[in-house]
Amino acid sequence: MNRELAFEGNMALEDRSAAKRKRRIFLIGGLIVAAVLLAAYFAFGQGEEQAATGPRAAGAANGGQAPSVSVIVPGTTEVGRTIIASGTLAARRDQAVGVSGSGRVTRVLVEAGDWVRQGQLLASIERSVQSQTAQQQRAQIAAAQADADLAKGELERARALEERGFVSTADIERKQAAYDAAVARVAVAQAQLNQTRASIGLLDIRAPTSGLILERNIEVGQVVSPGTPQAFRMARGGEMEMRARLSQDDLSGVNVGMPALIIPTGTDKQFDGRVWQVAPVIDPASRQGEVRIAIPYDPAIRPGGFAEARIGAGATTAPLLPQSAVLADANGNYVFVVNADNEVERRNVTVASVDDRGVTISGGIDGSEQIVSRAGSFLTEGRKVSPVRESAR
Repeated sequence: MNRELAFEGNMALEDRSAAKRKRRIFLIGGLIVAAVLLAAYFAFGQGEEQAATGPRAAGAANGGQAPSVSVIVPGTTEVGRTIIASGTLAARRDQAVGVSGSGRVTRVLVEAGDWVRQGQLLASIERSVQSQTAQQQRAQIAAAQADADLAKGELERARALEERGFVSTADIERKQAAYDAAVARVAVAQAQLNQTRASIGLLDIRAPTSGLILERNIEVGQVVSPGTPQAFRMARGGEMEMRARLSQDDLSGVNVGMPALIIPTGTDKQFDGRVWQVAPVIDPASRQGEVRIAIPYDPAIRPGGFAEARIGAGATTAPLLPQSAVLADANGNYVFVVNADNEVERRNVTVASVDDRGVTISGGIDGSEQIVSRAGSFLTEGRKVSPVRESAR
């Protein structure tokens, strides 16, 4: 029995020793895994943090060394200035053809889109009432003329009798007055007839000038009067224009005679135009002025449509920057300048134009500064940098 107890005690001791060895193995394995993970963190985690935080973090990891930035000294370049504006297409001289008489429309001879010559008949108004009035007035003229002839004969006979002493001077004066009154009545009747004839002439609606009919607003059978809205709209000579709205700054650079390229919305056609009028006033509400650009007639130019104008405003000498160098925020456009102490400064600029060559700057810099050409959005004002100069465009 003692042997059995001793055997069981030895077995228990062996089991406890085995358990201790297993715990040691697990502990050593855990320490090895933790060391591997920690090494991986230091190897990869800090690199990712540097990449995420950009140049500033990279500079800090290098012991505070200033990050390198690409800069250019643009100088000045002679560039053609192009002012881009939008506006509406219209007839250069939009003429309203109204109604001067009253009556029912009997004929309409033209349609919108027709070309007409000056004086051409566009429409006619029924004139039977005016014709009857004219006939009546012609009869009145005949009656007044007969009275005048009678008065004249009586005056001539009275003068013949006056020489013999049979008629007094007072009678002669009365007959003279009667004759003068009869002649005046003839003149009044003739004037009335002329007025009626003129009103009949106004019943013919004619083109005031040669040009293109834009609108037809009357129909056969319609009763019209001088208060009726315009019967037709026409463009004098078919001349068209674009009315562009420009800011006060852009308007100051536009003069009469400057060339312009007109691109109507919805078409790939382009038309050569020329500025023929610059507004002498600025709208106080919008701070804009109107520029009118003459365009030759083309079926694609439809009054009321929308178009873009590119006005050639001559050449100017100014700094030309790549688009990546010009930044913008709520305060406007700006660039970062590296000063003599290699510190970053913000400089507000005025953009004159943007095209395929870059951004033309009309104010804020003179071209002699070191301008950060790329990655300016990662910089802050006052930061130390190491400028690396590039060649300007």
